[in-house]
Amino acid sequence: MKVILTEKVKTLGNVGEIVNVSEGYARNFLIPQQYAILADARNTKEVELAQKRLAKKVEEEKQAALNTKKTIEGITINLIKRVGSDGKLFGSVTNTELAKVLEKEHGLEIERRTIVIDTPIKACGNFETKVKLFVGVDAVLKVAVQMDEKQKEEMKLLQAQASKKKAQAKAEAEEKKEEETTEEAQA
Repeated sequence: MKVILTEKVKTLGNVGEIVNVSEGYARNFLIPQQYAILADARNTKEVELAQKRLAKKVEEEKQAALNTKKTIEGITINLIKRVGSDGKLFGSVTNTELAKVLEKEHGLEIERRTIVIDTPIKACGNFETKVKLFVGVDAVLKVAVQMDEKQKEEMKLLQAQASKKKAQAKAEAEEKKEEETTEEAQA
């Protein structure tokens, strides 16, 4: 007996496939559990039409994904972050953060799970991440991480103060050495 599967059945196949099974299996299990319908002419035509509609819908989604890919690949996300004294970020850049920036600044609603960050972004610089839009359609998103301007100024001031202290300490050490050498020379 030929039946059309309405749900995926592990041992038989996927939705929409026409399979040949024993009459008892079809009448007693597949049809009552609504895993399959009888493969007559009317049901076969309905399944073919549904598959055509599904294929058309899938093609439309793929085209939309390709358009989104073109948009994403022209975007560079600029993030301003606080950085530690060793040049590393406090925390890291996450896919959730990137999704929020895409939605806020560019009006693109990208689900965070589709943004793939291969290596964690934990430093300043330019990085590339993947955005999986559809099966076989991946976009490359550019991310530029920069240090906060206020923090740059603070670090410059701290470095200047540190170099002044070093210079003072060095000068004082030299003065002490000179004093010691003059005292030894006088003695």
